[in-house]
Amino acid sequence: MNDRSASGQELAAWFATPPGRYLLDWECEQFDQVVADRFGYHALQLGLPELATLRANRMPHRWLALPESAEASGLATDPAVALVTHAAALPFPASSLDLLVLPHTLEFSADPHAVLREVERVLVPEGRVVISGFHPLSLWGWRQWRARWAARLGCRGEAAQLFLPEAGDFIAPRRLRDWLHLLSFEPEFQTQGCWRPAVHSETWLQRWAWIDRIGPHGWPLPGAVYFLMAVKRVRGMHLLGPAWKPRRAGLKPVAVAQKHPLSNN
Repeated sequence: MNDRSASGQELAAWFATPPGRYLLDWECEQFDQVVADRFGYHALQLGLPELATLRANRMPHRWLALPESAEASGLATDPAVALVTHAAALPFPASSLDLLVLPHTLEFSADPHAVLREVERVLVPEGRVVISGFHPLSLWGWRQWRARWAARLGCRGEAAQLFLPEAGDFIAPRRLRDWLHLLSFEPEFQTQGCWRPAVHSETWLQRWAWIDRIGPHGWPLPGAVYFLMAVKRVRGMHLLGPAWKPRRAGLKPVAVAQKHPLSNN
């Protein structure tokens, strides 16, 4: 699982703030839309119990993977079964899961490459992985970078206060797509959201609500969070259909008279 053992309380506290709730509300809508039409038998969410990513999915077997330090409180609205495991060593055989959801899992993991390799191992061919993460080039990412730089210079006060959780190592979408490509994943869908500035106040977040309407249509900076879905491709594999072919309605075989090859006629 992601490294919530070291910063679980910090993450839970941040997601309870006004910007944290604003982000979770947006992501919840995205996950509901994407996973609702994903069919199969087994689905798994890795981390972030504050967000029920599989609530709209109809697969019969759904799990939520948590670290040992995570509390199971707040999961009553999610029908998934909670597991205690590690994202780089999942207790599933190879090619056994149809859908994996990683909400902010990679950026709070000590080894995101190992997590993605494990995702590739347990996913079935043509299985999907859905990933969300903070965009490092957004207004939120820029404020986080500014605060870390100010802290290194010894500055104090608001300039050195982090806006996002400290443990996060944010991954740009382009970099993530490169990692996925190396593991034979093909991106199918990507979007971004949460364009409001990095402010803590609920009042100011509401005042900036208008920017979410124009953000997808030409705002120069990316949204605070991106959302990506990719499919696992297996080279050399061909999906085979049924060996039989249905007979077309109204068509019947017709006997054709042929001359004998030895006939003199």
